[in-house]
Amino acid sequence: MIAEYKLHHPLLLAIDCIIFGFDGEQLKALLIKRGFAPEKGKWSLMGGFVKKDESVDAAAGRILDQLTGLHDIYMEQLHCFGEVDRDPGGRVISMAYYALIKIDDYGTELMEEHQAQWFGMAEIPELVFDHKKMMEMARERLRQKVANYPIGFALLPHKFTLPQLQALYEAIYETELDKRNFTRKILSFEILQKLNEKEKETSRKGAFLYVFDKKKYKKLEKDGFKII
Repeated sequence: MIAEYKLHHPLLLAIDCIIFGFDGEQLKALLIKRGFAPEKGKWSLMGGFVKKDESVDAAAGRILDQLTGLHDIYMEQLHCFGEVDRDPGGRVISMAYYALIKIDDYGTELMEEHQAQWFGMAEIPELVFDHKKMMEMARERLRQKVANYPIGFALLPHKFTLPQLQALYEAIYETELDKRNFTRKILSFEILQKLNEKEKETSRKGAFLYVFDKKKYKKLEKDGFKII
């Protein structure tokens, strides 16, 4: 080891993941019961430590894979949390990420294994360390991001209705949107492909199903646009 490096104390680097889901009505976060001290048994974000031979992004991907069993999910680095006394177990710096998954894709076996549970934003329990701060920052970042980028589609089924899409944005922003204006604006971007199928579970008449057209979005993305 280089002599200069020996003069400094080693630090632990952790990954904490704020995982969002949408149940059709509410934006929810996935929390687990912490399995080790300190604060064992209390509600926590999903996370783990970075290994010596991996990058922080690789560690975040590995941890999300292990804890959710899902691959190729939307994930973004949020912020570095490094207050000296943030973790009573030691000097731990945490790199926080937020991820978007479909609630129905997260299996019950993994939920039981990790003592995980979905919570609505108004029902978030007391969290360990600075995890509440991470949650609030992730929620604000999500609001900023979905205004300009269609990442919210990662929370919806592959096929969805316009009312489902509007309900998602209303849940994220906690406000009611005008149906006519929202529909007109979202369709004006021409990034949705209308299918010759209807969803009839929520109404007798049924609503047409749509899918997100990534190719058309890529063309539009260069010029920039604002959904909300």
